[in-house]
Amino acid sequence: MNSSADESDSGAPLPDFRTQGLQLQTIAPALGVINQKASPDYLDYDVKGRGIFSTMFANSGMAYLLGISAGGIYGFRQGLAATPSTRFRVQVNSVLNHCGRYGSRAGNALGVFAVLYSFYEGVSDRYEPEELLGLTRQYPSLAAFISPVFGATMASATYYAPSGIRVAALAGGLGAASVAVTYGGYKMLGIPYGKLGFLFL
Repeated sequence: MNSSADESDSGAPLPDFRTQGLQLQTIAPALGVINQKASPDYLDYDVKGRGIFSTMFANSGMAYLLGISAGGIYGFRQGLAATPSTRFRVQVNSVLNHCGRYGSRAGNALGVFAVLYSFYEGVSDRYEPEELLGLTRQYPSLAAFISPVFGATMASATYYAPSGIRVAALAGGLGAASVAVTYGGYKMLGIPYGKLGFLFL
């Protein structure tokens, strides 16, 4: 009885290898089939670098991290110096209070400045004022310097705008001067400007 059952059983069904409904273009180029009609798919790429929003997020995150680190170290020192008692619990409380106070202030300030700077630099890159001023042909080395100067000037002026026009103008001048000093220092040292990819550094 077992032998007759084995003879009648043909085993598992064979898979269907018919390819009438298969479009090889959807599987290509794994099979070496190239669809000449369809345009190639490329990732979006900005020749000038990252987009304005990704730059904004990266700069603000790094600036906030640097701010809370520097402010936290300063707050640690101030907390130890301002401790009213020698008891360990009181010292820890004083250090934590000062670290939180100075760290959050510095982190928030630098983070906001980074967002403003990235926005204004992105706007300048978008409209290319160096092309309008003719600097690209006459002074090509200064062409990459325009957007960081504009970004730092406008970011500083915007940040201090609530304090008045004079303070905002002074802050804008200091922002432009800081970019100019950084640019000059990089040129003297022979380092490509913007090598770090963070703000105007």
